[in-house]
Amino acid sequence: MKRVLVVDDAEFMRLALKSILQNCGFEIIGEADTGIKAVKLYNLLKPDIVTMDLTMPELGGVEAIKIIKSIDENAKIIVISSLSHEIQVKEAMLAGAISFIVKPFREDIVSKQLLNIERNIRK
Repeated sequence: MKRVLVVDDAEFMRLALKSILQNCGFEIIGEADTGIKAVKLYNLLKPDIVTMDLTMPELGGVEAIKIIKSIDENAKIIVISSLSHEIQVKEAMLAGAISFIVKPFREDIVSKQLLNIERNIRK
């Protein structure tokens, strides 16, 4: 239950997230830099958890969340974004995200959120 798809258009952010998650024992099974790639990889890889940025080229995070949730209503998607206005948080949560972490993030917050979700998946 620890397979993660990391989605962010910034390569340095994907690298930072992958490092944090691998240190917590998560397996990074894929990464995407657009919402379109995220949807394709979700279908192909069936990750346990997805980290999703909101602002990306081609297809934004909220739209990608909606598509993934229409494919798999049980998808566990955590938004990690610098967009933290109430409207964006609300849109992401209504689309089906289960958590929202604001960038810049702290390693302990990211690891705590994902470990809590991973524990809940196992129950």
